[in-house]
Amino acid sequence: MFYRTLATMLLLAGTAYAADPATDACSLLSPAAISKALGQTYSAPEKPVAPRPFPNTNQGTDCFFKSGGHQLWLRVYVDPSPAASTELFARLKQFYGAGSTDVSGLGDEAYLDKQQAIHVRKGKVRYYINQSESTPTREQNVKTLATQVAGQL
Repeated sequence: MFYRTLATMLLLAGTAYAADPATDACSLLSPAAISKALGQTYSAPEKPVAPRPFPNTNQGTDCFFKSGGHQLWLRVYVDPSPAASTELFARLKQFYGAGSTDVSGLGDEAYLDKQQAIHVRKGKVRYYINQSESTPTREQNVKTLATQVAGQL
């Protein structure tokens, strides 16, 4: 009985880790998943700190995955609450959302900006994915990867 309980606790702890971007935001997208979606091999990410969008807000994590001269950028912020995240997402959309297209069925709200980068809010997490090179499948690529991230939150 003890071992079954321990095994269940470890399984749940592993599940919580995968869904907790505050622990390692870059783990929300693996190089293997990016490589499969984009058709080229991407490296493990560089992980600098993402700046606070406004004073007294959380810093985030930037994840730069590289393949030769190409780069995929995932930026993740974990806000104190869904309400704070909703408010920040709306404020940021005023800057990045000009000429944007809303995307349905992804997180709580999402849009593609005019550079075809995707901005998503799900719960108290906001994230952004941008593919550096312009390709005919760029919009679909970032949607596919954003869906994979949303599935882990």
